[in-house]
Amino acid sequence: MIRADRLITDCRLATMVPGGTPYGTIEDGAILVREGRIAWVGARADLPSHQAVETDRLDGRWVTPGLIDCHTHLVFGGDRSGEFEQRLGGATYEEIARAGGGIVSSVAATRAASEDDLYASALTRLEGLKATGVTTVEIKSGYGLDRESELKMLRVARRIGREAGVRVRTSYLGLHAVPPGYRADRAAYVDLAIDDILPAAHAEGLIDAVDAYCEPIAFSTDEVGRLFDQARALGLPVKLHADQLSDGGGAELAARHAALSADHVEHTTEVGVRAMAEAGVVAVLLPGAYLMLRETTPPPIELLRRYEVEMAVATDCNPGTSPVASMTAALNLACVQFRLTPEEALAGATRIAAKALALKGDIGTIEAGKTADLAVWDIERPAELCYWLGKPMLHRRYVAGVRA
Repeated sequence: MIRADRLITDCRLATMVPGGTPYGTIEDGAILVREGRIAWVGARADLPSHQAVETDRLDGRWVTPGLIDCHTHLVFGGDRSGEFEQRLGGATYEEIARAGGGIVSSVAATRAASEDDLYASALTRLEGLKATGVTTVEIKSGYGLDRESELKMLRVARRIGREAGVRVRTSYLGLHAVPPGYRADRAAYVDLAIDDILPAAHAEGLIDAVDAYCEPIAFSTDEVGRLFDQARALGLPVKLHADQLSDGGGAELAARHAALSADHVEHTTEVGVRAMAEAGVVAVLLPGAYLMLRETTPPPIELLRRYEVEMAVATDCNPGTSPVASMTAALNLACVQFRLTPEEALAGATRIAAKALALKGDIGTIEAGKTADLAVWDIERPAELCYWLGKPMLHRRYVAGVRA
């Protein structure tokens, strides 16, 4: 006899467990949930003897793992729609950044905002993610670029995880841009980010991982390498914005430091892909930024497949280059722009995204023992999650077995 808090039944399950049926499908399934975890999952005909406090009959709806947005910049102040107009007028992202726009323009607004202001604005974007099935979201700092403001951003991210009905993983992105006041002495800012802000944020328990932006307009492999050495000394995993605008050796750098993921990777070469494969680094694809920047060099999808590098998909929700607050839109763009199959894309937003956040043992598939983070959909087949652009499809979410 299994004693359960909830029985979820009369549903079709896309468990996303690999190696069996497409999407890990169970056509007439059931799930028993106990204390926030999946106690049993399988065909309804095989449901064991049980006693459940509540029963949810889903009338044949599809259930997937809760979607995981493993790369966002959800917390920030201000708005950069003016730069959007500039880009449409012909200015490049690099030109805007070098003229003092881009990331740096978000810094002033973020520094000026209170924690309550940042929290409130982040919730408006989070609603779009939740409405498209997200139950876990990664949130980066990187728009503060001083000790007080970086810690403020990370505190807001932690608050979202406590209060807003999603699981949150935080990333310290101190090496995002050189802030105003340090352009004449970038080495001093690198020292501050590595030797002061990072230890302070870690001591306050605000960091789950450490990230950096490795590009000629941002930070060098040597600078990022120093940051990653400090992160690993503190016992923190690392990830990297790699090879987005040029081949700067970012993928190889991520591999050398056993990074959880290398994100963007549009310009990664075969050497970098091979290094990622050997180190087990996930490639996080960010089709929203690719679309908004009107890029023409897509990630090397065939190389990633050939070397069996796992591919996650995320929104990259941010104020400048990816104002995308819909996970299903990101899935659609990954299929349309990068030619992922719907099953690859959905895996990239579930089990592979979980790996990119070091959570694959806890979420990302519907399996006994894992946390019952689930999304219930009004669809007839899982591919619809990648097919429709803008159609409401979510029926409900469960976070740790509780309707959210």
